Amino acid sequence: MIEKVYCADVKPKMEGERVKLAGWVYRKREVGSKVFIVLRDSSGIVQTVFTKELSEDAYTKAKQVGIESSVIIEGTVKVDSRAPTGVEVQADKIEIIQNVDFFPITKDASEEFLLDVRHLHLRSPKVADIMKVKATLIQAAREWLLQDGWYEVFPPILVTGAVEGGSTLFKLKYFDREAYLSQSAQLYLEAAIFGLEKVWSLTPSFRAEKSRTRRHLTEYWHLELEAAWMDLWDIMKVEEELVSYMVQRTLELRRSEVERFRKDLTTLKNAEPPFPRISYDEAIDILQSKGVKIEWGEDMGADEERVLTDEFDRPFFVYGYPKHIKAFYMKEDPEDPRKVLAADMLAPEGYGEIIGGSQREDDYNKLVQRILEEGMDPTNYEWYLDLRKYGSVPHSGFGLGLERLVAWVLKLDHIRWATLFPRTPSRIYP
Repeated sequence: MIEKVYCADVKPKMEGERVKLAGWVYRKREVGSKVFIVLRDSSGIVQTVFTKELSEDAYTKAKQVGIESSVIIEGTVKVDSRAPTGVEVQADKIEIIQNVDFFPITKDASEEFLLDVRHLHLRSPKVADIMKVKATLIQAAREWLLQDGWYEVFPPILVTGAVEGGSTLFKLKYFDREAYLSQSAQLYLEAAIFGLEKVWSLTPSFRAEKSRTRRHLTEYWHLELEAAWMDLWDIMKVEEELVSYMVQRTLELRRSEVERFRKDLTTLKNAEPPFPRISYDEAIDILQSKGVKIEWGEDMGADEERVLTDEFDRPFFVYGYPKHIKAFYMKEDPEDPRKVLAADMLAPEGYGEIIGGSQREDDYNKLVQRILEEGMDPTNYEWYLDLRKYGSVPHSGFGLGLERLVAWVLKLDHIRWATLFPRTPSRIYP
């Protein structure tokens, strides 16, 4: 490994020190008898400057090098307020690892082109900042979950049945039978709670939805938790504490990256428990009062959620949804059989649902009936039904869409920017 200093670690206090840098040419300009190269690596950028007086050989090579060329540069640190980071490296040596004559991404590139060359677009410091924030959110989640006594488990991706409805399953051939890509790890996590009580997983989930909204992907990363002995209100408390810790910890560790995307941090700072809670009935009343055409019993889509989020300056819950618009595994509300004990967490500023959760149906006969009502075959869920035959207990869980959380935290205009290689109904390449 090359012994080098990271670009972001070159600070004014190092003035006069000699450093070796390794990275890629991010920007380049020639001014008079000087060549300025802004070098990029995983940590950030730093300006380097080449002159004939310092080294004619290095100056000549610097003039030849192209954008995104990989190089190793050596020189002396000097404070300069005009430099992008307030400091530059007066370079006397450059080794060109690979010279690039022409890099296809320019400042005028369209969003579609950037997605076509996503493998190159990932080099952008802006994209790198998104991925750093995403990684830090998960780091924070792991910290909180470990502290709170949850066990990470590793459920399968190849499955035989639907969790969120058969119409959104990706079907594949599994030797001599049909199988599907997982929509959610939930059912398998439910099995794990009988031995571990509180479990979680981070897995890819797949939805064959032809939705072309700014918040839908066909493949996304799903942070899911399931817990024995918890009802809906217990799991909502877990959700708000977890999300709050993820957001606040990320602000602590990645504030500069977050501020690159949003100047106003108010709604993020406001994400402290307890989050507001409103019933589905109250949500319908609010929407109707604002002129939205929606009736009790109808599901809320992205447009309705956007209107609803205008009422809040922090994440909030909507609970008590009609049974017929929610999944088969959600527990019927004993006080109102028309409803289920379910709650969604919505992010403010128009971002809408980031978590879907519920208390799970723990009664065998009721669960069989719900499976039949959904037109599914109970034999495909025999193992899942077994969980209600052998020591069933009240239990609850939820799933957090990681990219949706990232999109809200960074105020991105589309969820596709929150993932490394976005998968949508129209995009499977690269």
